[in-house]
Amino acid sequence: MNEQAQPISKSTFKALSESISLRATVVAILALLMLIPLGFVGVTVKERGSRYSSVLADIANTWGQPQTLLAAIVVIPFTETEQTKETITDKEGNQKQIDRVRVVQRYAYFLPRKLDINVDMSDEFRQRGIFRSLVYNASLAIDAEYGALDVKQFSNSIKSINWEGAWLAVGLSDTRAINSVETFEWQSKNKELSPGTQISSLYGGFHAKLDSNEALLTRDNTKTLKIAMNIKGSGSFDFTPLGETTNVQMNSTWPHPSFKGNTLPDAHDIGKNGFSARWSIPHLARNYQQSWRSQTDNINLYEFRAGVSMFEPVSLYSQVTRSVKYGLLFTGLTFLTLFIFELAIKRRLHMVQYGLIGIALSLFFLVLLSLSEHVAFIKAYTLAALLTISMISTYVWVALGNFGRASIVFVLLSALYAVLYSLLQFEDFALLVGTALLVFVVMVLMFVTRNIQNDKVEQPIDSGLTD
Repeated sequence: MNEQAQPISKSTFKALSESISLRATVVAILALLMLIPLGFVGVTVKERGSRYSSVLADIANTWGQPQTLLAAIVVIPFTETEQTKETITDKEGNQKQIDRVRVVQRYAYFLPRKLDINVDMSDEFRQRGIFRSLVYNASLAIDAEYGALDVKQFSNSIKSINWEGAWLAVGLSDTRAINSVETFEWQSKNKELSPGTQISSLYGGFHAKLDSNEALLTRDNTKTLKIAMNIKGSGSFDFTPLGETTNVQMNSTWPHPSFKGNTLPDAHDIGKNGFSARWSIPHLARNYQQSWRSQTDNINLYEFRAGVSMFEPVSLYSQVTRSVKYGLLFTGLTFLTLFIFELAIKRRLHMVQYGLIGIALSLFFLVLLSLSEHVAFIKAYTLAALLTISMISTYVWVALGNFGRASIVFVLLSALYAVLYSLLQFEDFALLVGTALLVFVVMVLMFVTRNIQNDKVEQPIDSGLTD
């Protein structure tokens, strides 16, 4: 009984080993298994990207954070009387209401009628080990005009106004990055600056005492403020439109701006040597008035702002991460090509050979990551692609013993890596190019397999490796 089962088992095994369907299934499973080394590469890319982000944050902490300018607010302290009713109980236990009058401290805030801001930014890179961080120096020129500062409009119960205690506050998110303040003139007179804005709702900044009186501040004339300063920062520069009319002119040597915020520039010009942009924003675009008093209005001066990010078009680690996502496509297309060769020339590659080719494809992304941290991305990509293509093509030549087929593999892989590079560079067209590639592959596969009549490879021969 066992002697009869032996030949049947051998025959069945032979039929299965020659089954095209089964072999295609095994190759497909092997291609999916290549997700494991691709996963390890992806983890490595993520770790390096995290390290890069931490270095950028560290450089920003020492050089300068993203800056937000809020200029400038005149603040005048005053007191007013406030009447309240209070219920008291006398010795006999009778309750009665009495009027209480108390004096409370208030502050009046005034924004400029007209605000002009000129920003000249120059970019540079700071090096930390193998990582580079984009930072900037910015020269700011601020011209503001104020009208009459009428505190009495806020209350009919004002007791006193501290005109001599008035100050002017300028908000800046990271004051540690101030290089210098060349000019701070109120009514053409230089003022001494002090740290802090003395306004709790502002993130940071500085202020100057106005040392003025009622006659000067309430007079219905134009009061001028001029500020010239130099600051450092990284990532972005924002401003808040505090004027009834806010005009901002920004120039930079960085050629890749990303405009952001609640409004975009009215006009901009971007070239290879930098960009320029212009905003003109009316006060009607925001939700707060030109003047208000404390403890009556909840004003968020940061709710409306605009600016620009120092945008790097495609960062190194995002490019490598995106390329790894196409790893399965590369492996599948390469395995598919080799499988078609099996059908065409009646030779079979060993599964181990498929696996080694898949691992070589996975190593491309690790080589790309290693090289791109030291040389330009396009050079790293070219070197990594040439290494991988040459290694796989030579291996296929030796395994199949056919130089022509190996040449086809070389051309195919070269085309695939060229398409991948285009996908990485033209993000907006990545879906279109990727879809076109898949459609083309399916068409080729349908053409090559159009004459398959049975499920067997006629003359399999040894590939040089034993099962």
